[in-house]
Amino acid sequence: MFNHIMIGSNDIERSKRFYDAVLGVLGAGEPIRNETASGIVRLFYRHDGNTLAITQPLNGQPATGANGGTIGFKCDSPEQVKELHDVAVAHGGTSVEDPPGLRESAMGAMHLSYVLDPDGNKLCGLYRVK
Repeated sequence: MFNHIMIGSNDIERSKRFYDAVLGVLGAGEPIRNETASGIVRLFYRHDGNTLAITQPLNGQPATGANGGTIGFKCDSPEQVKELHDVAVAHGGTSVEDPPGLRESAMGAMHLSYVLDPDGNKLCGLYRVK
């Protein structure tokens, strides 16, 4: 359904350090760096047919996190959910909601972790119990 997700950053180099570490947990490599003619820098992380893009806002206004928005990353195990969380926190993220762990819901059992990136974007690590 999705081709890519793009989020804003107020400090593209800080975001690169953060996402290099966090997305490295999932196996993503170095991003493709693109600079527009006006000097706007964008980073494109591609992995398993998906793209997460980080950009300086084109309109010159500050980037802000989406209130109520979450970007969920599919993890391969409960351990990877926790590792994603811990690496994010170690690289400037902020842990939010409950600690990483198993949650039961109407959608079934899943391991979840939540963090805010340095610009306030909410990220989730998710592993569905089979």
